Amino acid sequence: MINFPLDNLKHQESGNFFLMAGPCAIEGEDIAMRIAEKIVTITDKLEIPFIFKGSYRKANRSKGGSFTGIGDEKALKILEKIGKTFQVPTVTDIHESAEAAMAAAYVDVLQIPAFLCRQTDLLIAAAKTGKVVNVKKGQFLSAGSMKFAVEKIVESGNNRVMLTDRGNTFGYQDLIVDYRGLPEMQSFGVPVIMDCTHSLQQPNQSSGVTGGKPELIETIAKAAIAVGADGLFIETHPDPANAKSDGANMLHLDLLEDLLVKLVRIRKAVI
Repeated sequence: MINFPLDNLKHQESGNFFLMAGPCAIEGEDIAMRIAEKIVTITDKLEIPFIFKGSYRKANRSKGGSFTGIGDEKALKILEKIGKTFQVPTVTDIHESAEAAMAAAYVDVLQIPAFLCRQTDLLIAAAKTGKVVNVKKGQFLSAGSMKFAVEKIVESGNNRVMLTDRGNTFGYQDLIVDYRGLPEMQSFGVPVIMDCTHSLQQPNQSSGVTGGKPELIETIAKAAIAVGADGLFIETHPDPANAKSDGANMLHLDLLEDLLVKLVRIRKAVI
């Protein structure tokens, strides 16, 4: 369970894993609100602590013409509205040091993308906002090396840190999950999350659009809970095939409740 306070995080005493979930990117207010409402209904019923996830801008795109966002302030205001409407914490990615303070004015958790997890200035800027900082492990790094990311944030005066595993590079166009990394990163004294959707990406496709294996999301999630992950990260959408970003590896929203029911059972069995 999260070992630091997070405003508006319900069900912290349930003993369940916590969930970071939502669409890859904020595509518009109506769809973001619908996704949030559905997830809140499910997580309240199952007593799962929930943090709504949505990227206000997608900076890491394979092709120059790919969707990047609807406008920074517009998307951040949608995240703020979701947090206030449903009384849940929210998380979004930041990409450059100058974005940290801007995003921190609207959300509860700042997320450092995997490709940027070694960027010292970015980590320090996020730390200095006082917000919780979730650092995604680079797919090019060992679990053990993430202790340095934690140290950078803690040494900047912020001990509200989480780490997220999102798989390791396996050849040019695939990723593989090494579950030994979860307890290794937990040994740094921080909550550890398994990203069940990005770890199934198939990057660097010749089409310039990242592929994925969403049929294996349940497998990744079950294994993560079985080995003791503190939380899960799942991107979900009511129409993944037409999502504006990362549709190839998102979970269909209609499948989320059944998956979480199974995972809660596993959690109870392994506690």
